[in-house]
Amino acid sequence: MKKETKEPKKVVNKVVKPKEKEINKEKSITFNLVEVIVIILMTVLISAVTTGIIVYKNNGVVESNNTNKYLNQFENIYKNIVNNYVEDIDEKDLINSAINGMSNYLGDPYTSYLDETTSTDLEDRLEGEYVGIGVEITKAETGIQVTTVFNNGPAKEAGFEVGDIIVKINGTDVTNKNAEEVSEMIKGGKNAKMTISVLRGGVTLEKEVTRTKVSIPSVESQKIDDVGYIYISTFSNTTYSQFNSALTKLENDNIKSLVIDVRGNGGGYLSSAVSIAELFIERGKNIYGLESKNSKSFYKDETNEKRDYKIGVLMNGSSASASEILAAALKESYGAILIGTKSFGKGTVQKKENLISGGMLKFTTAYWLTPKGNQINGKGLTPDVEVNGSFYEGMPYKEDTQLQKAINTVK
Repeated sequence: MKKETKEPKKVVNKVVKPKEKEINKEKSITFNLVEVIVIILMTVLISAVTTGIIVYKNNGVVESNNTNKYLNQFENIYKNIVNNYVEDIDEKDLINSAINGMSNYLGDPYTSYLDETTSTDLEDRLEGEYVGIGVEITKAETGIQVTTVFNNGPAKEAGFEVGDIIVKINGTDVTNKNAEEVSEMIKGGKNAKMTISVLRGGVTLEKEVTRTKVSIPSVESQKIDDVGYIYISTFSNTTYSQFNSALTKLENDNIKSLVIDVRGNGGGYLSSAVSIAELFIERGKNIYGLESKNSKSFYKDETNEKRDYKIGVLMNGSSASASEILAAALKESYGAILIGTKSFGKGTVQKKENLISGGMLKFTTAYWLTPKGNQINGKGLTPDVEVNGSFYEGMPYKEDTQLQKAINTVK
């Protein structure tokens, strides 16, 4: 059972740790990025964009060519430390520390620097697919434990099960390694095909498995009486297509109303949340707004698609950012009923910059607004029907009191 938490939290195909996130792929806007590192079993190349301060080395000596006096001062200090400090300096770590210092100065919880590992893991997760074996792992007292096995991955076909303890990879003992190291061994090996030994019930089993492209499931659905139910765990690049397929199947099964569940969903791609909202909202109505330092604008539905049946949106204190954008859009521009507890209240917009180091800097550029122009940052969305409780991860949610209330509300 998953209890309601106070911070946005997510679990992905990798090392399981809580987190926050969000990127509008098309507009370089980000929402709710990672609070802690998650490791995804995948291989992917991230193209780095050269941004920010330009410093370079010529024949081993750092030189400066900036005209801005503050940048010159910074580069001079950098040059003197690298060239004259008594001990060797890791220049990448030095720059990372400087970037961290600048982001910390702003005092904004959503402005931060992500190192290369964290940035890559986040980008991969939000893509919604990756090259890997299709498991989630975490460091437990008994060792590196498999916490989830995706139905569409090679690990499932190879017979991996939740609770398996990974003890060897291609004959190399991993019992004393952490989850990040084990993940890197799996995703970074020379050969796609590997042998992974797992401990299950006191018996060691060898599993032959081959890395391949795996889609990260972010949508689950079922029909409950005449009510359709769709749970969204995150807004990745593939979430819209998964949601649309689930919705089509439910409508073909003659549902009369719908419950959309975003409890525990800390965000994801803005474009994914907007595309889902456009399935329901009438053309020309507002979906969300942006208020920057000098302007205010609204994004309107430009599609001809719409629905007219009753919708309830389930949310809780961990529903944040893109989840709140979808919930507010459906409430104010469609007439949906918000059910559960107050949402997290993440109402700022971040821009991301990929750095030449492989890391990422995100910083706040605007507030997002509900269709009626309301700011919810630090406030959250208040449910129309308040009901406390906790919910289960995985289908079905038979003992979920909040879901039962939502089903009865939209009938």
